[in-house]
Amino acid sequence: MATTMLFQQYSKATSRPLTYISLFSSAGVGCYGFKQANFQCIATNEIVPRRLDVQKFNNKCKYDSGYICGDITDERVKSSIYEQINLWKTWEMVEDVDVVIATPPCQGMSVANHKKSSVEIVRNSLVIESIRLVLNIKPKVFIFENVPAFMKTICTDTDNIEKSIQCAIQRNLGKEYSYVWEVINFKDYGACSSRSRTIVIGIRKDIADDISPYDIFPRRKRARTLRNVIGHFPRLTQMGEIQTDDIYHSFRTYPEHMREWIRHLKEGECAFDQVEADRIPHQIIDGKRVENARKNGDKYRRQSWDKVGPCVHTRNDQLASQNTIHPEDDRVFSIRELMSLMTVPFDFKWSRHELKELNALSLYEKKAFLKKEEIKIRQSLGEAVPTVIFHDIAIQLKEILEKQSITEKEASDFILKKNLTSKRELINFIHSNAERYSLASLMRLTELANTKRTENSAYYTNKSIITEIIKRLPSTQEKTIRILEPSVGVGAFIPYIARRFVSHEIFIDVVDIDSDSLDIFQTMLKHMHLPGNVHVNIICDDFLLHTFNEHYDYVIGNPPFGNVSKQSKDLPLYIKQSFNKNTKNIFSFFLDKCYTIAETVALILPKSVLNAPEFSVSRSRLSDGCIHSILDFGEYGFKGVLVETVCIICSGSNDAQNTTVFNMTDSEEIIQKQSYITAPLYPYWILYRNAFFDSVAEKLKFNCFTVFRDRQITNGQLNPNSGIRVLKSRNISDDGKEIRDIEGYDSYISLHLAQKLSVYKYVDDEDIYMTPNMTYNPRVMRKPKGLIVNGSVALLFPRKDIEVTNSQLEYFSSKEYRQFYRIARNKQTRSLNIDSCSVFFLGLLQQETF
Repeated sequence: MATTMLFQQYSKATSRPLTYISLFSSAGVGCYGFKQANFQCIATNEIVPRRLDVQKFNNKCKYDSGYICGDITDERVKSSIYEQINLWKTWEMVEDVDVVIATPPCQGMSVANHKKSSVEIVRNSLVIESIRLVLNIKPKVFIFENVPAFMKTICTDTDNIEKSIQCAIQRNLGKEYSYVWEVINFKDYGACSSRSRTIVIGIRKDIADDISPYDIFPRRKRARTLRNVIGHFPRLTQMGEIQTDDIYHSFRTYPEHMREWIRHLKEGECAFDQVEADRIPHQIIDGKRVENARKNGDKYRRQSWDKVGPCVHTRNDQLASQNTIHPEDDRVFSIRELMSLMTVPFDFKWSRHELKELNALSLYEKKAFLKKEEIKIRQSLGEAVPTVIFHDIAIQLKEILEKQSITEKEASDFILKKNLTSKRELINFIHSNAERYSLASLMRLTELANTKRTENSAYYTNKSIITEIIKRLPSTQEKTIRILEPSVGVGAFIPYIARRFVSHEIFIDVVDIDSDSLDIFQTMLKHMHLPGNVHVNIICDDFLLHTFNEHYDYVIGNPPFGNVSKQSKDLPLYIKQSFNKNTKNIFSFFLDKCYTIAETVALILPKSVLNAPEFSVSRSRLSDGCIHSILDFGEYGFKGVLVETVCIICSGSNDAQNTTVFNMTDSEEIIQKQSYITAPLYPYWILYRNAFFDSVAEKLKFNCFTVFRDRQITNGQLNPNSGIRVLKSRNISDDGKEIRDIEGYDSYISLHLAQKLSVYKYVDDEDIYMTPNMTYNPRVMRKPKGLIVNGSVALLFPRKDIEVTNSQLEYFSSKEYRQFYRIARNKQTRSLNIDSCSVFFLGLLQQETF
């Protein structure tokens, strides 16, 4: 139907509907779950016309033009999808598509590739087309469903480089989406069909702090048996029999002689295991009996009433296919039984005719209908996602999208107007608004209302950060696991720990030093709706002084940062039980204790842990174990807190191999050999080390300088006019060749004050060098006589027998060295101090060094 006709036929909607687009939708069995949840389909694409017809029978789309038949690689098909999006934006007031669902087949090559050269072959092009469409449409949520090995399968990405589908998703969608994936068995999520598949769910990053993919992941359910699901259906004992009031519950016919092969089978038995020769599947060839090949143990096997249903395959019409024989009757499962196994609702239509009309047909007409349609229906069921899977996702997403989100400004207004700094008032507000506002909003509100948050470093951890951490936790084979959250706050990690370990019995100990925070956490806990496998135990104590009698499988959390006051009576106790004695930073004490009492530790830490000299002991200890992942959040960790953070996921086991390094700023994920990035060749870990870094490093001689930085000069001591000149970082030109005079920036200090400073002893020293302290554009120049520097400039002292040439000084400002230096500094932005560790990398060219 032309768009202009559609404009005449439909008036503008009065409210914004929840919407979805379905790609590779087959007969629409899986995404019918979104229709059940009252989502409206903007467009649905399927290449086989008869399957798209089934979707029309079920009124999937509001507009006829939403049914788009064709190959998704065809530009006309993609244009049709975009046209539908524009139509809905115009006539239904839709600003964003809420969901894009894609279930692309994993093909080794595209359809026409048998005629192409090896250079032209594009692997899994349909997957890449799905990724492209998500990138162009930018829905709030995307969902991919595919085979268990989906994420590891090789594809040819948009850059024409072969890589895993996981890498392609990360490269193309990682900047826009927070996503998780899991291999699940449908039998554990509501379907009575044992089938393992990969589910990938992505949330657009502008809403990823209100919705985590874990929030809408299908919920685990108690497995149901065949007796539970189809035991109530009438028995069918006569070949060709059709239930009077349900045409889809019928006894599919097969050659009569085959019935003897299965007639005597008890539940769970296979025809090939029978003693009587005539009961074993066979053929008569040239008058001789030849047994059929037994390729697997699932053929000709009767199913068991009290077990979960089998995987529903496309050839579920054949006795000889896998696990197709009814537990009691001598037949394959009927269409209606297969629909029940796949949770397809009773009112789902396979024909334009109503079920009542089909049931009113004569037996002859019913058989004719089934002869024409049955195989098509069965194939569609064999390829489908159980309806309950997408329905569960849709219901959870709808519930979250329909709740309000509290902005930071609104939260501040609430706190002032409603006196939410009072614990009692805050708890009452949470209880009375849990159905109105999202849990994430209430947690943020609680964090802002916490008057002790600065004192206790109690900052709310955003969902997007938690998602990245939780999805990278190593798995465990243990059925029962113990988890510790050492600084629980409002409990932001808890719901996602529960989702991540949904198949385990989980015992979580949560600790916090603040009793008011724990009272609020208990209130939050009531609204987290944790499943019955999760058991939470609350401990109000100082984590660092508490005695733990348990050894934990995981410690997961966000400990406080900052130095413990020298006046604290507990500081000596903290230091005494810690491994690293070189620091007073409280996070280091947390790290040491967690590492001692747990198998796996996942803690958010300041990024300085990667390179600061005071944490070298900690790095050495972690390097001796296994570092599973390092997540570099940069400055995205905590809004308004100017600290770069990382999460290190590690264990004490010595089976170290690879480390996943994830950079949230660049949405870059790389796999590094742990020994490569923690090599003792360098003074600290180099996360982004690569071939380029190594090639430059081979040209340089390192550890050529010692460093001094003045920490005494304050702005209050400076003046703009007279005294000894004090150079600051911007006074050093970008090429390091001259001192720049900058009006309003240049500073001086009186001789009287200067003589009291440690840096003054270098005032007339011309054999030392200087470099800006906090920059990715390093440059080094000789210090002129008669001036000093403040803390924004580091002084460099060449080691013995080292001469720095002019060409060497120029190299420090080169594009090559600056690119190398950025890697050497782990892409830091706020932790770029030149210290006793990082000065190591101000290396001199080998041929220039004496």
